[in-house]
Amino acid sequence: MSRETEHLARHTRFYRRLHKWVAVPLLLFMLLVASTGLLLGWKKQLELLPPTQSTKERGGAWISLDSLQALAIRFAQDSLQLSSTIDRIDIRPRKGIAKVRFAEHFTELQLDGYSGAILSVEPRNSDLLEMIHDGSILDWLLGLQHDQLKLLYTSLLSVGLLLLTISGFWLWYNPRQIRRYKAPGRHTPKRGQPAA
Repeated sequence: MSRETEHLARHTRFYRRLHKWVAVPLLLFMLLVASTGLLLGWKKQLELLPPTQSTKERGGAWISLDSLQALAIRFAQDSLQLSSTIDRIDIRPRKGIAKVRFAEHFTELQLDGYSGAILSVEPRNSDLLEMIHDGSILDWLLGLQHDQLKLLYTSLLSVGLLLLTISGFWLWYNPRQIRRYKAPGRHTPKRGQPAA
């Protein structure tokens, strides 16, 4: 075996070990990220996101944001009997609606911006998938405020994916180089013999 092929074989063995020791512990998490990412890409087509409603009323003035918030809080407490802590309100002026998302559950209310009528009450399954995808589900379940586990999760997976990409490339490239060195007609110097 020539020096070149021996050197490449040694490096290939190193990258094979690295690939295995990164891939095996992260396998379940990578499958989780890949499958949730695929579902998030197709969330509208799979109806994981509630369709945006549209008001029938046009013109006039919107009711105040405080009034929309009060209506959503009352509906969450009285009708849903769930936490009324609002995470965000997404205003859609062209459609004439406000989407209300809650902090402690995955329900979305869509309210008419002109009348305050409830147009839709649907689960936002895409939010749950997104939280699983980026690891923030752990912080949410444990009540942590500063995304500590999300940052750890995404950092480990990102570094792991980078290492798998780099080692995977060398596992693909080095055997081709070794075959090229061993190809008939190619002169490879013997050990201790200077290259021509």
